[in-house]
Amino acid sequence: MDNLLIVTTGGTIDKVYFDDKSDYQVGEPQIGRILEELGVAFRFRVIPLIRKDSLHIGAADRELLRATIAAQDESHVLITHGTDTMVETAKVLATIPGKTIVLTGALNPARFRGSDAEFNIGTAVGAVQSLPPGVYIAMNGRIWDPLKVRKNVDANRFEATD
Repeated sequence: MDNLLIVTTGGTIDKVYFDDKSDYQVGEPQIGRILEELGVAFRFRVIPLIRKDSLHIGAADRELLRATIAAQDESHVLITHGTDTMVETAKVLATIPGKTIVLTGALNPARFRGSDAEFNIGTAVGAVQSLPPGVYIAMNGRIWDPLKVRKNVDANRFEATD
């Protein structure tokens, strides 16, 4: 793998809560800190592009994300994204040729003990290095085709749609 490009869009992975999961803001991206603490054996570059809950990411944000990734030299891209609209964003990014793009996020903030953030990031890093060009979602220990997955909000996990 050449350098890994990481683009952050906010979402739960970067949230900072001020009381019991009601008042929050999307804080600084956590992925660079996580990868440095884990001592990864590859180079990466982080572009903190958007800082929003994914329910607030719209068509203009998705186009900015698509254009930003398309303009970069790296062919391996990891995106941290909120889980609620991750599938919609992945579908927009499918128009970018020649890159392996993996979106991941967390169901609990990275700052929380027991968060799934590190596990999901690790799954995404393995996926982005081993998969052919295309767009994928790495959540719940699996790699998903964005056209065949949905977030089950009640169960708080991703599941196949077919």
